[in-house]
Amino acid sequence: MKASLAAIMVAGARAVERGLAGNVLLACVCDEEYASVGTQRLAQQWTADAAIVTEPTGLHVGIAHKGFVWLEIATQGRAAHGSRPDLGEDAILKMGKVLHALERHAQDLLHSPSHPLLHSGSLHASIISGGQELSSYPEQCRLRLERRTVPGESAASVLAEIEMLLAGIRDRYSDFDAQCHLLLHRDPYEIDRDAPIVNVMLRHAAAVRDTPPELIGLPFWMDSALLGAADIPTVIFGPDGAGAHATEEWVDVDSVTRCLEIYGDVIDDFCG
Repeated sequence: MKASLAAIMVAGARAVERGLAGNVLLACVCDEEYASVGTQRLAQQWTADAAIVTEPTGLHVGIAHKGFVWLEIATQGRAAHGSRPDLGEDAILKMGKVLHALERHAQDLLHSPSHPLLHSGSLHASIISGGQELSSYPEQCRLRLERRTVPGESAASVLAEIEMLLAGIRDRYSDFDAQCHLLLHRDPYEIDRDAPIVNVMLRHAAAVRDTPPELIGLPFWMDSALLGAADIPTVIFGPDGAGAHATEEWVDVDSVTRCLEIYGDVIDDFCG
């Protein structure tokens, strides 16, 4: 994103020099890795005829990406000394039943693709905690999980499917007690393949790339969903690179230069 930021800053500066009829808004926003409060505020205060989110796409045109739902499940037990199994109930062992059901559900999701570009949603357990000490029955266990979503899925539908899993466990075990609640969610995104910004992006990318660009979906979430929700048609287009969130991240410098050229051509098309 540092490379993309450099490219859009130069593209914006050059647009000023050309004295275009339309306006170009250069947005360098905060908090994209968590709740995206920067883009939330931006979308409340500004609008646009189109937008480009410059996440790396390998110079292909991104028209869809996944969303996410963060949930917490808590299982209830009864605290007691480890020597009194007649009094204690183990909340951690009860969570084991939840984990087993979630594992089966995660496999079902992966084997049931529902989107032509993004294939299927996914689910993984992220953080688990519970217990007080080695010598006592744990009173509570908490599991935080992430459910990645594709267009057509929502926070409400995900919460309903998890509640159904928990209801199935309750039906089999009369002493099972668990609650699930929503922590945070961000919707998936998709733009019409025939939208003007998509066609313009494809045309100018094809003129600069060595091979024609593809229309692709991205497996991660990004701020384009918030812009799309604000009725701003948005595409994703950025340089080539790898290693996101790894110790070593890299970007291909030549692809950044090509992005700069393409961003300038798209700006001219929309604002010239």
